[in-house]
Amino acid sequence: MILSTYTFKGDSGSLLESHRKMMEFFPPGSLDVHLAVTTDEGIVVFDACPDLPTHTAFVSSPEFLGTLERVGLPSPSIAVLGEVHFATMNQSVIG
Repeated sequence: MILSTYTFKGDSGSLLESHRKMMEFFPPGSLDVHLAVTTDEGIVVFDACPDLPTHTAFVSSPEFLGTLERVGLPSPSIAVLGEVHFATMNQSVIG
């Protein structure tokens, strides 16, 4: 599993609303790891893909790029952080 960041710059409130709209395009349970975090400059989304080829195909796909445009998200700065070797999350922290 590969973890990447998608950095969106702008008003975090507006970006989070657009991100919420984007999430409606994904069926429940279809994302293995997906976190949206506010920063002083906007939001950073942490997202995992099964492997690097899947990530590469996803970020260049017309579906992904079109969805960003449809929901009003600017083009993100994307960085591959690396391979995930361990992950755990307590369901109670998710709001």
